[in-house]
Amino acid sequence: MNVVAEALAWVMDPENWSGPSGIGSRLVEHIGYVGLTLAIAVAIAVPIGIAIGHTGRGREVVVPFTGALRALPTLGLVTLLALLLGNGIVPPLIALVVLAIPPILAGTYSGIEAIDPDTRGAARAIGFTTGQSVWRVELPLALPLIAGGIRSAALQVIATWTVAAFLPLGGLGRFLIDGLAVRDYAQMLGGSIVVIALALAADLVFILIERVITPRGVRAQR
Repeated sequence: MNVVAEALAWVMDPENWSGPSGIGSRLVEHIGYVGLTLAIAVAIAVPIGIAIGHTGRGREVVVPFTGALRALPTLGLVTLLALLLGNGIVPPLIALVVLAIPPILAGTYSGIEAIDPDTRGAARAIGFTTGQSVWRVELPLALPLIAGGIRSAALQVIATWTVAAFLPLGGLGRFLIDGLAVRDYAQMLGGSIVVIALALAADLVFILIERVITPRGVRAQR
């Protein structure tokens, strides 16, 4: 039996899905890590992106800065923060939030900037304040691009949280680290298959969300 068949057999074995170290528990842990990371990144990046997209101010500073963040080696940043802050969830969480912010920020300010100025003018003409124009007109129209940024960040975060298991932490990365320690390549490949399946499922969910939140008029123009 080759290693791929062994990995599939490992994934399909009900015994590997049960218990605190089983695939089910590790999958829940991984989703929890990803959800927490995205929640923090969205809370930081979306308000900044809205402000930049609406006013046009700060773009010349934020765009190069976020580009620099993209270039940071995530594993190196996790290791550095672990040395400075110790083991636990905080070092990889900080590093993964840094990884997630650029695509969410880019999607947000691009979505707001792309709105037709006439649309903003119409909102002001009917008496909307700046805040009402942003939250009731601009933000809904920008949601597809914002969701696209979050989708991109989610896929990166799902894949990269696996490397944080060396600290040690839970999540699906445990199967890679623990399997490597005992040369259980079926477990390592099986864990990778589960990560890939999770990423594909998340991508499909975000595609559906983008379709649902895209206004009919915008959808018709595509």
